[in-house]
Amino acid sequence: MIFALIISFTCFLDTKAQSNQLEAELIKDSIFSKTFSEQKTIWIQLPENYNPTSDEKYPVVFILDGGVMLNTLKTVYNNYWGHYLPHMILVGIPNNTNRTRDLTTSQIKMRRGAEMDQETGGAEKFTQYIESELIPYVDANYPTTNFRTLIGHSYAGLFTINMLVNHKHLFKNYIAIDPSLDWDNQKLLIEAKEKLQTESFEGKSLFMSLAAEQLHMMNEKVTIDNVMEDTSEFTLFARSIIVFSTLAKTNTKNGLNFSWKIYPEDLHGTVPLPSIRDGLIFNFNWFQFKNPQKYNNPETTVSELFELLNNQAVIYFKNYEYPVPPMVEELFNGYGYMNLQMGFPEKAKLFFEMGVKYYPKSANSFDSLADYYESVKDYPNAIKYVSKAFDLSGNTSYKERLLKLQIEN
Repeated sequence: MIFALIISFTCFLDTKAQSNQLEAELIKDSIFSKTFSEQKTIWIQLPENYNPTSDEKYPVVFILDGGVMLNTLKTVYNNYWGHYLPHMILVGIPNNTNRTRDLTTSQIKMRRGAEMDQETGGAEKFTQYIESELIPYVDANYPTTNFRTLIGHSYAGLFTINMLVNHKHLFKNYIAIDPSLDWDNQKLLIEAKEKLQTESFEGKSLFMSLAAEQLHMMNEKVTIDNVMEDTSEFTLFARSIIVFSTLAKTNTKNGLNFSWKIYPEDLHGTVPLPSIRDGLIFNFNWFQFKNPQKYNNPETTVSELFELLNNQAVIYFKNYEYPVPPMVEELFNGYGYMNLQMGFPEKAKLFFEMGVKYYPKSANSFDSLADYYESVKDYPNAIKYVSKAFDLSGNTSYKERLLKLQIEN
């Protein structure tokens, strides 16, 4: 019976998530860049629980090549928010014009034996645009916090590593997907070696990936096991990523939280999806519940649950550096209703009260607490909290519920 109720609770969250995904708003916005003297398009996805009347603010994920990569990020985010990821604002930064110029870190004339037919080396100028124009614009127009994540693939992965190495004040988290660290004879890699040894990266987190299905386009015998023995330019891309991973893992005193992963069955073009999933989960590992089984265990006491939630709030404050609820609102409600169904009303009350405490402008949280009081036939308090829900929202369904409760009372 208990197992069935837990499955029912999980289905409740899944249904809620699917509903919210449909409601999540994707906004096409634009900003005039003085840096480039042109209009720049950006794409914004607001969180599922976004409410324009609320004062809640959110971490932000910026993804380069946003015109094509934002959908991949959305797919991962929509499936993992809640237990694994917080509610966040997603920002897609398109790089469909002058991509090579904007994302590469130095000027070169030749690459892999061929003459470059595009402008190169504009990463610092594009960084200036992000720092002085894009981030301030997003912060001014959307409910953001300064907890930012940057994601980039290929040249954008090179750009992401450059952000960490040379502009680490702008972002907390980084996901560099198959980054082009071979660029300009490993110029950034050489620079990173020095900085990883001498500078502090405390509070920064980097996940990096390598697609290893085809490490050498001309030689199938080159594998992840022997790629470092090859000296051709064809494997310089993969070897550069491996060298960086060794540098990041061995320089542990700099405080950088680092992980990387090889994807043996992925190509350069398919690796973004698993990398974004694994990268976000790694970077937000601290967000995930400690001892999650205790929330579902009928033997866990109210005081133990209270302590778990308080400890989670402390962890969030340590990482965000500002106060954050220990659960998203949907989970407070979900665990509350699960415990009502399981016959543990005092546990349900704890979750519902926490929901009201941390989401005081949510009509739904007050209505849920009213459900607890109605379940124990405390009609005066049920009326009190439904009235609060109605005052906050003006929703006529709450008014109709008030009339029914007043009859019961």
